[in-house]
Amino acid sequence: MAPVPRGRGLRDPDLRDRLYELLEHDPLAYSVGSRFIQLVIGVIVLDVVAMILASVPDLDAQFGALFAGIAVLAVIVFALEYAARLWTVAGHTQRSKASALSDRLSYAFSALGIIDLMAFLPAGIVLATGRHATLAALGVLPFFKLIRYSPAMRSLLAAVHAERRALIGCIVILIGAVLTFASLLYAIERDVQPDKLGTIPQAMWWAIVTLGTVGYGDVVPVTPLGKFISTFAIVSGFAMIALPVAIISTAFAEEVKRRDFVVTWGMLARVPLFSHLSASEIADIMRLLRARTIEQGEVLVRRGDAASSMYFITAGEVEIALPSQHVRLADGTFFGEIALLHKTKRSGTVTATRKTRLLVLDAQDFHALIARMPTLAEHVHTTAKARLADTGDLALAELAQAEKEDPDR
Repeated sequence: MAPVPRGRGLRDPDLRDRLYELLEHDPLAYSVGSRFIQLVIGVIVLDVVAMILASVPDLDAQFGALFAGIAVLAVIVFALEYAARLWTVAGHTQRSKASALSDRLSYAFSALGIIDLMAFLPAGIVLATGRHATLAALGVLPFFKLIRYSPAMRSLLAAVHAERRALIGCIVILIGAVLTFASLLYAIERDVQPDKLGTIPQAMWWAIVTLGTVGYGDVVPVTPLGKFISTFAIVSGFAMIALPVAIISTAFAEEVKRRDFVVTWGMLARVPLFSHLSASEIADIMRLLRARTIEQGEVLVRRGDAASSMYFITAGEVEIALPSQHVRLADGTFFGEIALLHKTKRSGTVTATRKTRLLVLDAQDFHALIARMPTLAEHVHTTAKARLADTGDLALAELAQAEKEDPDR
């Protein structure tokens, strides 16, 4: 009897894998996974808004039962999601020798696992004890679940994590500046303002407010020397703010670039035309391609338009309306190369039948690319010839139009 692979259920070996794909992958719109993500985000937004409104006494008195019902719904949904993630993660980590228990513990103690747990556990406890006012204060916790579904928030957290040593250095410098200016002002004004600056901890509050450029005005120096020290503290405060902001913004920009690189590389991997190319050649092509997403029903090109680009479908589907027929193209296919090769106009109108992700290669880059990559050029020409053998393909109409407009070609 063959052993059961790790991470697969005995009763339904495919259920766990299918559920894991649903929970963890970022699917295209209109799929089951996309609807699940939309459902979770909708519950998060509804729960947060309900808890905010519940803090208003008049609204809570009128709609308290509704707010409590939403809170119960959110706790149930988030608890079920957490349990599903805890069950499906077994066997899907990168550690080949890890057990199912260690996989689950790894998720439970990860940052996202803790966020998933805190999204429902405190609220569940509060609902069980009946402390409604505390429940409203916990309404913000589910908001952090959006980190899982927001690439921008994930990129920001990754940027902060990557620059954690530099940011810790900024904190150390800030603490040193606070202690320095607090000690100076304490020594100068402790006798003048003993109630406000009579101790170094009191002076530290002034230093933090001043270096943060907040300037509450509750504690201000009154002596000339104290005001002189305050001037340097204010100027230093600009540097205290600018330094971490510059570090985080630079790291965030680099993280976005890395994420876009990975996304584009993954999209290229779905196009069979590039499957035979080396990593260096793919990296070279990536600099020429630009990603584009079109919504369902959106027209990409119209018949008679000048051919300015070639398109690669990485996910989704488009329909090409030719004079005599309609052709549908889906994931991994490409179109527009015939019009570029023969420098003719578009022979059909291209419309997205569902949300579609494309990679676009401009005409100038297309000709430069096939000129310096003979293997790619051969593949494009081979594909074009193969399409000519199929009367149901748009290539035949494009080439016929090219020959009609210029018989010498």
